[in-house]
Amino acid sequence: MALDGVTLAHLIQETRPLLSGARIDKIHQPEKEEIHFILRQQGQTLRLLLNASATASRLHLTGQNKKNPASPPMFCMILRKHLEGGKILQISQENLERTVTFAIQNYNEYGDLKTYHLHLEIMGKHSNLLLTDPDSNTILDGLKRYSHAVSHHREVLPGRPYIAPPDQGKHIITQESHWQRLLLGSDLNQTLSKLLVQLCDGVSPDLAREIIVRSGLDLNVRLSACGEVDLNRLFQNYLLLGNPCATDLPLEPCLYFDPPQSGGLSGVFRVPVAFSFTPYQQYFGLTCQRLKSLQHTVASFYELKNDRNQLEARRNSLARIVQDLLSHLTRKLANYEESMCQAKSSLNHQKHGELLIANLYRLSAGMTEITAQDLYEESLPELTIPLDPLLSGIENAQRYFRLYYKAKSTLNNLSPMHTSVSEESQYLQTLQLFLAQASDLAELNDIHQELVQQGYIAAKHKGGKHKRAAQPEPSKPRCFSSSQGRLIFVGKNNQQNEYLSLRQGQPKDLWLHVKNTPGSHVLIPLAADEEFPDDRTLEEAAALAVFFSQARGSSQVAVDYTHVKNLKKPKGSKPGMVIYRQNWTLYLTPRPEDLTALLQSATAMPDERSTPTEQNPRPDNDSIRLRRS
Repeated sequence: MALDGVTLAHLIQETRPLLSGARIDKIHQPEKEEIHFILRQQGQTLRLLLNASATASRLHLTGQNKKNPASPPMFCMILRKHLEGGKILQISQENLERTVTFAIQNYNEYGDLKTYHLHLEIMGKHSNLLLTDPDSNTILDGLKRYSHAVSHHREVLPGRPYIAPPDQGKHIITQESHWQRLLLGSDLNQTLSKLLVQLCDGVSPDLAREIIVRSGLDLNVRLSACGEVDLNRLFQNYLLLGNPCATDLPLEPCLYFDPPQSGGLSGVFRVPVAFSFTPYQQYFGLTCQRLKSLQHTVASFYELKNDRNQLEARRNSLARIVQDLLSHLTRKLANYEESMCQAKSSLNHQKHGELLIANLYRLSAGMTEITAQDLYEESLPELTIPLDPLLSGIENAQRYFRLYYKAKSTLNNLSPMHTSVSEESQYLQTLQLFLAQASDLAELNDIHQELVQQGYIAAKHKGGKHKRAAQPEPSKPRCFSSSQGRLIFVGKNNQQNEYLSLRQGQPKDLWLHVKNTPGSHVLIPLAADEEFPDDRTLEEAAALAVFFSQARGSSQVAVDYTHVKNLKKPKGSKPGMVIYRQNWTLYLTPRPEDLTALLQSATAMPDERSTPTEQNPRPDNDSIRLRRS
């Protein structure tokens, strides 16, 4: 969603009292197309963000302190030279166009007081930020420089005259007669939404749809289908929403999110799909969040989207690494299985050699085959054995024995290698699962550190040769509350799985995991005098184990559960790998309504271990199908 001219007008109106007279203390350029002004205003510090990117052009106050590059870019240096220490005199907008001009007064290199103009042009892929000298109307510099080879309208180069973006021929309409004349003079077969965008200054497609919805018309209605009453309603709603100068509409900023899906993970990073300066009726079915100011609304919208973009970029980067490793192991497994298959087919050569020894008296030089009774079969069928005519009978038998021993040696060598590669492949599949389920950067950082510790990614060193970079604080396992009020812990990755199962879990606690499938370890804390939780809590913990595994969405999933005292980590195994001596198996098809209630019960991981106070009997075999393993 783009920042339209009308919303920008409301935003400037809200921003102007905060910034007028503010001193520019520092200027930073943390990103290629983003400038931050650190402002001092009446004893408080403000941070103004100006962004001129193709998809997120905007201005607003922000609390985010982004990391700056080691050396400032050229445009940042130009801004510092002319604007640092200056005072913001005025913030203006040309009609309802998406062009904002900051008039900033500062001393030049000669010590004379001078006014500079900083133009933020919000125009999609043509967005730009330009510093100009209004006295000579020349460009001092632009965030994006280009010549006539790129734009025939103007050049953005130092020393060139400043030319404003081309006029779009749109109107700010205040009289109904002007409104009807413009509409009726347009193409009658055009849809109203397109006409409003084409004719009305500052109106975006979203705002045009809102005007139409509030007028009680269909979104796809054409001008030819509208009568005089419809045009009047459209005009009244345009005055209310599309003309900030003609109405005193109170601001009620809103962020809109897609409604949570049934069975969706509570607390997963949610990205807003739209924002507005007043509640929009067209977003009736979406989840609406009211915020205190339009500044905060715009900042939250773009910052949440940026955080999600960073999250997905990090996720995709790690996923590519894991996928490449898995592809390599898959090819290696295929080669091993092909070689083992060939070797298994060669084990029959031992029988051929022994039958040749038993029939040596029948063999003579130059024979190409011999048919003998198969003494290893009860019915003694005849078996034809190929021979090398250049070898004697005993030499042919020895050749078959050599082929047999070679095949046996191949199987003995490849079997442990195949097992090792297969286990590593299963381990990487668990990483794939946890990458897909990660909901924030902390969880992805945990997986990145795990890949570093396992040697899949080279560790980065900071400072000296042996000085390691400071590691971010690891994320905590998920914590849910059952319908009976019992805590249920769920690991987010292999490290947390191992921590829950082998460190946090007490010997009497109950541990769950989907059988033979990558997934999270689930732990139900139990009191010292308990052997099992209540049946309902056990079923819900099993449902969580299914939800946080590759078996999500399947039916009749086998979930193993046992006490923590039965778990053991094999020596040299990968993180999260445990084996157990004794277990019970529960077959479960999770109900969506149960999952929804469980996921909505997510709480922060307690600092100290919580144990239940009430005793619960062992689950009955009639209510839960068990299998002793």
